[in-house]
Amino acid sequence: MTATSVPDDVDPTLEPDVFSRDCASRPVLQNATSRWGLLALVALGDGELRFNALRRRVDGVSERMLSSTLQSLERDGFVNRTVLQAIPPRVEYSLTDLGAEVADRLAGLIELVEGRLPEVRKAQDDYDAR
Repeated sequence: MTATSVPDDVDPTLEPDVFSRDCASRPVLQNATSRWGLLALVALGDGELRFNALRRRVDGVSERMLSSTLQSLERDGFVNRTVLQAIPPRVEYSLTDLGAEVADRLAGLIELVEGRLPEVRKAQDDYDAR
């Protein structure tokens, strides 16, 4: 079983409950909210991007990690991968409707955290001072 697959013993007819150890939504949520998954989804919220442009936008991600992240997001139905007929072949990534909805909510979380960063830094300083 891979990190993104559903365990064989999970009943697919059960209601999702992310707090349940065997819930099928857990690996999907993990893919979308991982460090690179979150950033890739929100970056693609601005429009389709070729792989290298997305890699530049998500500063710090390795080629291998971005490729793996995009495969997981594509498998979960958040990302479309389009191979363009060109020499050399080009690949563009875009969000599905579901991916756009998820990216929008994640962008809201990013905005909240960035907007409240001074409070976070103060809390970190207070914690570290104890």
